[in-house]
Amino acid sequence: MRPRRLKNEINVVPYIDVMLVLLVIFMVAAPMMTTGSVDLPSTGKSSQVPSNPTRVMVRADGSIAIKDAKGNDSSVDRAGLAGYLNAEKTKNPDLAVLVAGDKNAKYEAVLDVLDGIKALEIKRVGLETVRKQ
Repeated sequence: MRPRRLKNEINVVPYIDVMLVLLVIFMVAAPMMTTGSVDLPSTGKSSQVPSNPTRVMVRADGSIAIKDAKGNDSSVDRAGLAGYLNAEKTKNPDLAVLVAGDKNAKYEAVLDVLDGIKALEIKRVGLETVRKQ
C-alpha cells in the first residue's frame, strides 16, 4: 500500500463562490440605501386664504405672542396659548391659525408651538412667510 501524499494546496473555489454571492448582494442592496440628502417639497400659493386668522408669533428669544383677528397683541406662555386657542376654537370651530416664527428664533421653539396647536386638533394651521423680492 502506498502512503498518502499530503497536499499543500488550498481549494479556493468555495471562497470564490461566497465572494460572488456577497458581490451580488451588495450590488442589489446598494441602490436601495438612502443617502443623507434632503429633498424638500415645493410650495405654491394657497388657493384659499383664511379670513381673519389668529396669528401666533414666536419671537427671537422664544417668547410667544398672539395677535387676534382684531389686531390685539398679547404675550402668553405655552399653557396660555393652549387656553386661548381652546376658547377661540369653541367660538369658531373653523379657526385658522398662522404661525409666524422670527428668522432668528430657534427651530425647536417654532416646532413646539406647532406641536401644541396640533394637540388641540385645530385643522387650519399654516406658516406665515414673507415673499422675497
